[in-house]
Amino acid sequence: METSQPAGRSWLWLILLLPYIALLWLPFYNDTRPSFAGFPFFYWYQFLWVPLTSLLIYAVYRGVK
Repeated sequence: METSQPAGRSWLWLILLLPYIALLWLPFYNDTRPSFAGFPFFYWYQFLWVPLTSLLIYAVYRGVK
């Protein structure tokens, strides 16, 4: 059984590259300031991407489904 995706929805998969690029661009977030609740920027920036990535995966799943 073959499933074909609509041509208009193929760009949704590119959204999944955002966390990959944002976390591999180390010079952007390799700093201690600004701190949030005592955590340096380096750590809370990475922790912020955990729920953001989950939301992006869900959005792509719903968009493709």
